[in-house]
Amino acid sequence: MIDVARILLDSPLPQLDRLFDYAVPEGLSADAQPGVRVKVPLRSAGRMIEGWVIERAEVEPGGRPLSEVASVVSAVPVLPASLYSLARRVADRAAGSASDVLRLAIPKRMVRAEKTWLAADPPTAPAVTPDAAARARELTAIYPGLADAVLAGERIALDAPPHPTPGALRGAWSDLLAALAALVLDGGRSALIVVPDHRDQSQILEALANLVPDDAVVRDDARRSGPERFATYLRLLSPAPCIVVGNRSTVYAPAHDVGAVLVWDDGDPLLAEQLSPGVHARDAALVRQEEEHSALVFAGHTRTTDVERLVQLGWLRDIPAARRASPRVVLSATHEAEHRGARVPSAAFGAAREALQHGPVLVQVARPGYSPVLVCAECRTPARCRHCAGPLRARRPGATPDCGWCGRSAPNWSCANCAGTRFRMASSGSERTADELGRAFPGIRVIVADGDHPVTAVDARPALVIATRGAEPPAEGGYRAIILLDGDKMLMTEQLRIGESCLRWWSNAAAMAAPGAPVHLVGVTGPVARALATWTHPAYARMELADRAPLLMPPTVRVAAVEGVTVSVDRALAELREAVPDLGPLAVLGPVPTDDGSRALVRVDYAHGRAVAEQLRASVVADAVRGRRRGPGPRTTLRVRLDVPELDL
Repeated sequence: MIDVARILLDSPLPQLDRLFDYAVPEGLSADAQPGVRVKVPLRSAGRMIEGWVIERAEVEPGGRPLSEVASVVSAVPVLPASLYSLARRVADRAAGSASDVLRLAIPKRMVRAEKTWLAADPPTAPAVTPDAAARARELTAIYPGLADAVLAGERIALDAPPHPTPGALRGAWSDLLAALAALVLDGGRSALIVVPDHRDQSQILEALANLVPDDAVVRDDARRSGPERFATYLRLLSPAPCIVVGNRSTVYAPAHDVGAVLVWDDGDPLLAEQLSPGVHARDAALVRQEEEHSALVFAGHTRTTDVERLVQLGWLRDIPAARRASPRVVLSATHEAEHRGARVPSAAFGAAREALQHGPVLVQVARPGYSPVLVCAECRTPARCRHCAGPLRARRPGATPDCGWCGRSAPNWSCANCAGTRFRMASSGSERTADELGRAFPGIRVIVADGDHPVTAVDARPALVIATRGAEPPAEGGYRAIILLDGDKMLMTEQLRIGESCLRWWSNAAAMAAPGAPVHLVGVTGPVARALATWTHPAYARMELADRAPLLMPPTVRVAAVEGVTVSVDRALAELREAVPDLGPLAVLGPVPTDDGSRALVRVDYAHGRAVAEQLRASVVADAVRGRRRGPGPRTTLRVRLDVPELDL
C-alpha cells in the first residue's frame, strides 16, 4: 500500500481543477495532513506548484509511479473540510474553479503572524452579559418572532427600519443586525455579517461595541495589512465562536459553528465579486446555508428582485415589522422646476430653508465633479474627445475641458456637427451644485461628499451636504431635510436593474432623515417614485418580476455569458444545445462580435442551471486543452460567467 495525499492545486488553469494523487514521503507524513498547504511537482510544466491537501488515503501501487509531495509549506491546517466543500459547490454552480474561490477566502500566509499566533494562548469563548442579551432581544422585538426564527436557523427576508439611531452616527439597521448577531453568539455559535463597504462596516462595529465584548468581534476586510488578515484568519480557525464583520469575501469565513449569516443590502454592486468565478455574496450565502443549515438573513431598506423571487418561492420567509415605519417622502413635480428655470422646486427649496435653521440638509446628486457633460452651445451635440471619443467635462468654471476617459485636455475643440467652438454645461455635478446652492443660501456651510471628497460624518450644526449617491455621510441626529436631485437622469441609464438601483440609492438616503423630516424626490414619477413615496419596496420588486418573467430576464432565469474567439464560442454553444436539448429556441442571445472574438448570452431556467454549468465548464476545460496543444500563445480563449450582474456588460 502507498500513502497518498489527494491535493487540489492552486492553479488558474481549468484543466487542473480536480484532485491529484501524490505519494507522501515518510518524513512528511506527520505534517502533510488534510488542510495544510504543500508544494508538489507539476510534471507537465517541470516546476513546483502549491496546493492544499484535501484528504489522505492508502492505495494499491499502480503501473505508473506517483510523484511525491516536495515539501509542506506550513503544518497549520488552513483549509477546513467544510470550507473546501463550500468552495467546491460554489465553483460548480458558477462553472468555475474551486482554487479561485479558495484564493478569495484564504489570505496569503505570513510567517511572522503565524509564529505569533502559535505562541499565543488559544482564544476563549466570549460571553454576552444577561443585560446585553436582554437589550438585544428588545432591539429585535419590533419584528415579532424574528429572534426565535434566527436562533431556529430559518431563512429570512427583512425590511430594515429606515431611520437613524437616536443619539448616534449610525442607522437603526446596524443595531438590528448587531442584536441578531449578539443573540446567536449568546447561544454559543458564530455569526457572519456581510456588508458592502467600510462605511457600513463602521456602523456595525459601533453597534456591536454596545452589546458584546471586544474580543468577540473579528474584523475581516481588505483594508487591513497582510499580517493582520492572516492572523484574523487563524483566529477564525480556532474552536471559539465569534462575530465576523467584513465585505463580500466574509461569506466564506471559516468561523466555528456558524449559526447565522446576515447579509446587508444585497443589491449593492460591491457584493458582486469581480474576480473569477464571479459569485455574488448572496448566492454564496445561499449555498453556505444549504451546507451548514444555519440561519440566513437578507436585510435592506429595499427588496431586490432576487430576494423577492425567493420569498415568492417560499425559500425565504418575510417577517414584517409590528408597526411599519417610513420616511415622509414628497414627490416634487418636474414642471415646477422647469417653469422657474431652477433645479430645485420651490417646495423643496422652502423645506431646505426651514430645515437649515435646525440642522444639516442633504442634497443627493447623480455625478461628482463640476460639469460632467458638455455639449456644443450651438447645436447641443455632446462634446467628444478627438483622440478617444470620450465625453468632455469641465472641472471648474472657465477651465479648459478635458476627457473623462483618457484625461487629455481639449483647448482647441470644435464641434464635429456644426464646427462651433463654444461649450454649454449640460449637467451639474456635486461641485457645481455646491456652488449654486451656496449662493442661494449665503452664510451656510457647504460640504461636498463624493469619491474625491470623502466625508465620514456630519455634526448637528446647519450645513448643506452635497453628496453623490452612496457617498452620503451620516449626520448627528439625522438630516432635517433631504432633497434627491437628478432622479430623471439616473433612471435614463440603460440598465435592466436601473429602477431597483435608483430605488435603493434614494431609500438609503431617505433612511438618514431625522424623524418627521421631509424627503423631496425631484422630477420623478411612475412606479419607482410611488414605491419610494409609499415605502412599498416588496410590491415594486414583485411588479418587476412579473414584467421580466415573459421576457426571460434575470432573476426569473439564470444568465451565462460565453465569450472568446468565435470558433470556441460557436463550439461551446453547439455542445451545450446537444447536452441540454430542453433549452429552447430563445435561450441563446447572439453571438455578437467583440474586440477579441464574439460573445453570447445563454438564458436558462433554474432547473437546468446545474446541467448548463457542468457543460459550459466542460467546454472551458476542453478549449484550454486544445489551446495547450496548439503550442505557444494564449492558452484559454473561452471564458464563462454565470449569473452576470447586468446583461449589458
